Amino acid sequence: MAVVSSLTISALALLSGGLVGGVIEGFQAVVETATGWPGIGIVFTYSFLIAFALPGPSEIVLAAPLDITESRTLTLGIIILTSAVGKALGSLFAFHLGQEAKKAGPITRWLERSRFDVISWSEKRTVEIAQKYGYAGLGLALCVPFFPDTISIYAFAVLEESYAKFAVATFFGSLGRLVLTVAVFGGAISLL
Repeated sequence: MAVVSSLTISALALLSGGLVGGVIEGFQAVVETATGWPGIGIVFTYSFLIAFALPGPSEIVLAAPLDITESRTLTLGIIILTSAVGKALGSLFAFHLGQEAKKAGPITRWLERSRFDVISWSEKRTVEIAQKYGYAGLGLALCVPFFPDTISIYAFAVLEESYAKFAVATFFGSLGRLVLTVAVFGGAISLL
């Protein structure tokens, strides 16, 4: 338990440090230059990390020049599905860390004392969403394009208790987010 708590503290410290900008830019550059089938592994890894460690845009995977099929539509479908699976699995890791953080106490106290009252805000929003829409609401909340959802995932992870429902909500939220991005910005994506 102490290892998980120290990992959580390290992740939060990394998120607040200046190093994170360079790390995100580095990962984005790797994704934007990923080609062929090995690029699918890069998309998966980036999506996994976005869910629990990197507060960057998950939509960057749509720019990966993966020429893996003759059809750009099919390739985008494979990218979207791979990203959604990676993000759902990364979210499960974040969920596990959140469950451990609930037990650890210092993380919750740190979040409560932070400049942005993440716990209070997320509890209020989570309760509103859960009462109105259930886990489908969580999935819908994660569909918002270009909004880093790492913090939201952690906030929900600390408050919720069902691994399976959390994974399904984050999978469909990630899938919806990328499909919505392609639908709205599809022309711009095809130029990449």
